[in-house]
Amino acid sequence: MIPITPTSIAIQLGPLPVYWYGICYAVGLALAYVVMSSEARRRGFDIELLANGMIVVAIAALVGGRAYHVIDQWALYKDDLLKIVLPPYSGLGVFGGLVTGVIAAVLYARFKGVPFWPWADVVAPGLFAMQAIGRWGNFFNQELYGPPTSLPWGIQIDCAHRLVEFPCETYPLATTGFHPLFLYESVAGLLGMLFLLWLARSSRIRLRHGDLLLVFFIWYPIVRFLLETLRTDNWKVGGIPTAQLVSVIFVLIAFLVVLYRHRSGVVDPDPLLGPSAAKAREPEPDPFADDDWDDGDDEPEPDPQPDAPPA
Repeated sequence: MIPITPTSIAIQLGPLPVYWYGICYAVGLALAYVVMSSEARRRGFDIELLANGMIVVAIAALVGGRAYHVIDQWALYKDDLLKIVLPPYSGLGVFGGLVTGVIAAVLYARFKGVPFWPWADVVAPGLFAMQAIGRWGNFFNQELYGPPTSLPWGIQIDCAHRLVEFPCETYPLATTGFHPLFLYESVAGLLGMLFLLWLARSSRIRLRHGDLLLVFFIWYPIVRFLLETLRTDNWKVGGIPTAQLVSVIFVLIAFLVVLYRHRSGVVDPDPLLGPSAAKAREPEPDPFADDDWDDGDDEPEPDPQPDAPPA
């Protein structure tokens, strides 16, 4: 067991507390931008589109993620609705953020007049990067943990943050560790990011534009489906965790889209976008390739004489 019970506040600036949760997601966004911008440059895409688009998508994802979390944990907010919009924030629902984020990304791509699927491949590894770092915010809030475990990486949870199923009287603080579900998601996100970056560079696998995002929509829901079996505080419908139902829907849709887009006879459009990409695609002019180029040193050739008439 790891004997650490963190505090949610990173630093106190007078009356204003700065929370680790927000710091983790800010760092996650920064890492996501680094990963996405690197992929965009490698593909010759316009970085300015990425920077502006991330702001739009991040805001949309924040709204959707917060809405999903509030519905999930409605018992925490029903008696104090201001807690929904006022800090400290205790969580974001990933699936809600993904839905609103994708909708915003599609609309932004249409507004800018660029195809969505090639850019989706740029974004997908960054989503995993965001997940890998952002989930550590749950660690500092002492949330997103599973049942007690004797594994050496089990984490302590303060009595005040315990679920009713795990009171300190039954599970003493000093000797009880819990499954760190946030850590499992973080590691899965890191591995997913590395896998997508490798897949994007592999010459052995035939990919279509957008396949990396579709892999994300298969990978993450599978991980989430498995981890939901270790949670007891999840939102349920008919006794089944809602996140598992949503995970199955995401996986089925993504898998069917992959099959549809890989059907025979379909050709990808040119992925290069925007003026910067078009410029990157044009070869550099070669001044020596011009047959009319003249350095002024050669003597002009004499005009050919007409053939002499036959005698």
